[in-house]
Amino acid sequence: MKKTLFAEFTARKGAEDEVAGLLREYTRKVREEDGNLAFEAYTKASDPRAFWIFEVYRDEDAFQAHLKAPYGAPFNTALAPLIEEDASVLTFLDPLG
Repeated sequence: MKKTLFAEFTARKGAEDEVAGLLREYTRKVREEDGNLAFEAYTKASDPRAFWIFEVYRDEDAFQAHLKAPYGAPFNTALAPLIEEDASVLTFLDPLG
């Protein structure tokens, strides 16, 4: 079964551009993962500090491989001081069909 989730976080005031740059590079890497089916990053039109990411992985194994990717920890370490939350807020989604 596909693993689908929504991640969100808020950039600290003045850190929007740095967060966007980190996220663009991370997005490129995640999209290259064998088990990644979608990785779409957005900012809220009315608040460019609000970042939202929609992610879909082939299955739980693909998601676990994503979590173990060597670029994940450095991304999260660089992101942590730039956002208001302690980490990305994750919401896991189940299909209605």
